[in-house]
Amino acid sequence: MKKWSLIILSCLSLFMVAIASEQPGVVTDKKESANQEIHWMSFDELQVAMKKQPKKVFMDVYTDWCGWCKKMEKATFTHPEVIKYINEHYYAIRFNAEQKEPIRFMGKTYELKPGTNTNELAVELLHGQMSYPTTVIFEENFLNPQPIPGYLDVPTCEMIVKYLGENLYRTKGFPDYQKEFKATWH
Repeated sequence: MKKWSLIILSCLSLFMVAIASEQPGVVTDKKESANQEIHWMSFDELQVAMKKQPKKVFMDVYTDWCGWCKKMEKATFTHPEVIKYINEHYYAIRFNAEQKEPIRFMGKTYELKPGTNTNELAVELLHGQMSYPTTVIFEENFLNPQPIPGYLDVPTCEMIVKYLGENLYRTKGFPDYQKEFKATWH
């Protein structure tokens, strides 16, 4: 009897999967699925892409133990407008500040800083102000890294990525931009 119950349960499960894959709105195409998430790159992929076509970089600096990092990953980085904007205007990379493996970046190798649990690149990019999460935005060709510490909710992320992504910082100070900014991503 148990054997038949397992067989029936297995068939029912397969049937439900088949029905779900035919439902509108259910993603079954890998290309369509890729458009629903940020295209996070590795350091190697990032450097190759930058040589082919320079672009701004959006870097999420996080740690495995950081609760706000996890919240930002689930709440901000899954928002359709955030995904679309970052994918169109930036190369994106996630960087675990406590990564044990060495990182080769811009011709230099970065390892764990002696006596700490932190990678030397994180210390350099965050100017020693170790706060997680921190977003670091680079201009094209890795110029002028701008660390932005703290959790970014969707409206705050919109404000920052548009200000830097659309080069508004070249003509308007951030306090003035911030006063005028109206969030459209909710």
